[in-house]
Amino acid sequence: MDIREVDDPQDGDLDAWHSLVSAVHLHDHPGDPAPDPGQTIGRFSGGGARRLWTVPHGDGFGAVASVWLPGDPAVRAAEIDIHVLPALRRRGIGLTLLRRAADAARRDGRSSALAQALAGTPAVPFLERYGFRCLLTTRSLVLRPGDVDPSAQAALNPEGYRLIRWTGPVPDHLAVVFAQAKSAMADHDEGDSAWNADVVRETADAVAKRGDDLYTVAALHGSVIAGFTEIVVPGDVPERAFQYDTAVVPEHRGRRIGLWVKAAMLEWIKDERPEVVEIETDNSHDNVHMLAVNEALGYQPLREFREYLASVADLP
Repeated sequence: MDIREVDDPQDGDLDAWHSLVSAVHLHDHPGDPAPDPGQTIGRFSGGGARRLWTVPHGDGFGAVASVWLPGDPAVRAAEIDIHVLPALRRRGIGLTLLRRAADAARRDGRSSALAQALAGTPAVPFLERYGFRCLLTTRSLVLRPGDVDPSAQAALNPEGYRLIRWTGPVPDHLAVVFAQAKSAMADHDEGDSAWNADVVRETADAVAKRGDDLYTVAALHGSVIAGFTEIVVPGDVPERAFQYDTAVVPEHRGRRIGLWVKAAMLEWIKDERPEVVEIETDNSHDNVHMLAVNEALGYQPLREFREYLASVADLP
């Protein structure tokens, strides 16, 4: 088995990586749209070290693996991602790549590792066989803007609040309060929630470098951002946009602010980007409030993901 470590991936490597990820996804989940290239390539941006391995096959890759090593090894988990073409499965390739990734995580001082799997695919028994346990189930939903009318929800206008919006990076005078609002997501996010002004700017810059457009709608209460929602429209496939973060600061909940900002966003996208045919979003299964908001807006179930956690010491 020819396994190659990639130290500095070039455009051709990234294209071949995305082609493999797409082929695996379309085989394991027939009828589902192919993953967005921006989402695939986005895994290679951001802070922290990455180790990448490929298995050449034909003119591209037959298998790939990555391990992301973000932040402080004492508190942050490694993130492992492995894909193998269906025709090459059951040959030990996935296990060999998992061993490479686990060894890298151990050498970096990590005590735990995260991985994600699409429910109903071979990735689920693979991860569970080798030491991972399900930590969180996430539901993926899709909405077709042309099929819904969000005007009633967009007109909610809770007393004492007003809507603001921007494209790209947050305006400088709002960066600190926006970072504080981002921290409200810690209620439902696993892992690090240490948002600050620099991090929110870096996140927006990473989206722009991919050639994608970031839209943000926020509810302002005085000088405080009480809630917000973000949507990203990919530059190469603008027909399918992706919901990014949505959050309402705890002391401002119970006023339907989440529904208000998301409905206002939907109206904006319909006007600003009429080429968007679908918007995809993800919610954890226990985020009952946001699931209800999305249902009220007209989102429909699409797929289900599982987040897994393992002790690095238990991995092969």
